[in-house]
Formats: sequence, C-alpha cells, structure tokens
Amino acid sequence: MRGIATVPTYVVMQPTTLCNLDCAYCYLPFRADDRKMSPAVAAAVAGPVNGWSRDSRFSVVWHGGEPLAAGREHLTELLRPFAPDVEHHLQTNATLIDDAWCEFFAANDIRVSVSVDGPRARNADRVTRGGRPSYDRIRRGIEALRRHGIPFSALCVVNRPAPGLATELYDYFLDLGCEVLGINIEETEGVNLRTNDHPAAAVRAFWAELVAAWRRDPRIHLREVEWSLRYAAAVLDGTADAVLPRQLDPIPTIGYDGSVVLLSPELAGFSDPRYGDFTSGNVLATPLPEILATAHRLGWIREFLDGVEACRSSCPYFGFCGGAHAANRFFEHGRFDGTQTNHCRNSKIRLLEGVLDHARDHERSAA
Repeated sequence: MRGIATVPTYVVMQPTTLCNLDCAYCYLPFRADDRKMSPAVAAAVAGPVNGWSRDSRFSVVWHGGEPLAAGREHLTELLRPFAPDVEHHLQTNATLIDDAWCEFFAANDIRVSVSVDGPRARNADRVTRGGRPSYDRIRRGIEALRRHGIPFSALCVVNRPAPGLATELYDYFLDLGCEVLGINIEETEGVNLRTNDHPAAAVRAFWAELVAAWRRDPRIHLREVEWSLRYAAAVLDGTADAVLPRQLDPIPTIGYDGSVVLLSPELAGFSDPRYGDFTSGNVLATPLPEILATAHRLGWIREFLDGVEACRSSCPYFGFCGGAHAANRFFEHGRFDGTQTNHCRNSKIRLLEGVLDHARDHERSAA
C-alpha cells in the first residue's frame, strides 16, 4: 500500500486569497476577500524548506488567488526567509504584470506561469469582477514578459473538447512564445459546479489531435503529452513499475493563515460535516515536518489511501495516473474511497488513449 511521503518535492503557498478576476470555472471560495499571508507564516515554512532544498531540488509555488494582488512589497517580505537555492514558481492571470513586475521576477529569479485559455474568443470565462473581458490585459502582461526576455509557461483550461480546437490552441501558444504548455480540461470542484462529463470519443480525439499538432512543430514542451510518452516508453522498456514513486507526494498547501491542507490544493478553504475542514495543522503552531509525519492519522486521508488501493486493484490505467486525485474524488463523489472520476477519465485515461491513437494512426499512414 502506498503511503504519504514525509518530505515533499514542493509546497504551495497562498500569499492572498484575493483575485482581481472572477473566472466562471474558478474553484476558489474566497477570491473576493483580501486575506494576506503574514511574514510569520512564510518564515515558519521557510525553515524546513531551506533544509530540504540543501538535499535536492525544491520548489515553492505561489498560487491562488492572484499572487500579484498581494503587492510587490508584501511578496518581497514573504520571499525573504527562503534560501537562495529554493526555486520559486508563480501562477498568475498576467493582468497586473507591467515593467516593474518583470523587474521583480528577474531580481528574484521567479519562474512565471500564465493562465490564458487561447485566442480572445476562448477566454470568455476569464472576466473581471465587473464582468468585463480580461483578454487585452492578459496579453499586455504577456507582452511585458516578452519585452523583458522573461521565459514563461502557460496554463490553458478547456471547457469543451471539440474537433479543431487542439490545433487552434497549439498554434496560438506557439505564437504566444511560451516554453511549456499545460492543458487542463475543466474540473468540477470547489465552487465550480459546471459539469465535466464529456463524450469519451471527443476527449480522446482532442488529445490525439493535440499530439499531431505538437509533432508537426514540437518547439513547446507539452506537459500532458510528454508525461504520456514517458510512460509509454517505460512500458516498452519494462520499467513502468518505477514510474510512480513509492510514496505519494503530500503537496502541502499553506493557506494565508498558516493552515495546511495535504494532497489537493483545491480542498483548502472547504469543510464537510463528515471530514471537517481538511486541514492537518497550522505551521504557526506545529512544524511542517511534524504535520507531514502524522498526516496518515486523519480519517479522510486514510479513506483516500483506501481509494488509491481500490484504483490499483480495479483500473488498468493505475500505473499511469496513480489513482484519482483527492479533490476530484471528494467534489465528484462526496467521499475519498471512490475510484474513477470524470477528471481522471478526461485528463488521464482519454489522454493516454489519445496519444496511443495518434501513434497507431501515424504508424498506419507511414506503412
């Protein structure tokens, strides 16, 4: 049975709950509130993180609401206690990026990832708090990054896979100039109750089309496709059993107030009569290593681990995905010991099938 590692590979930090956008598919419950992380929380996390970073590569991911809404001065205070060898990543909607922010990113060696869903018409869900389109502001922020020579990744949400969409998106991101592209098919989670139940054939065809577009001009690192290809290569090499780590990464998410939620950042800020508030402790009261060491005692985490084992015994795709994510299980099934979710069908099973469909069709056309 897989357990939870006591040393993570990265932590997620929430510098503020506030977001200046009001995206239709956002899962965050407090994005209209300006609750900022205190420097004391950052210092409590930096202690163990600095130690872990001496032994291996370690990342801090600043994410959700909109990290730039915290302001440069405040983010500077939050970054201060971390050692120079800690990698910092920041997920942003790009609407606030200007020359001063670009100078901040460069000075602090921050790796930037931008949320944008493709051409203007594909960003209808990404609106301001007043309901106005945000696309022009997003593009201005991206142009500032390009002007300053700051490399960036892109994260794109797809709400309805359809023929031609994958090619359109890939061509757009090629022109945008990102180095890495991640594609998320919209998830039903948090406060987003929109369905993510799509026809299997449509999703599978979307991923196959994306592979074809990438293979024509593979200048971008395409996150999901490269995951799939590495797994397929491991299967062919007979090393697939080594693809999944022996223990699950705990993915500690540190809330603005120091509370810690493990396994799925999307659970932060939510509670349930059966499971409570999903927190495993608070770094202002308990050191993070101690919180991680005792995580297995929580009932919902034990139930989740049972669900992982149920996936292992019942799903032929387990070696690729490692079991449905905790937040997707909860928000789709209302519990943690279920197995397949729409998310794992859309973004794991159909993904791998689509990659294999492309490989099969390519082989036939080359024959």
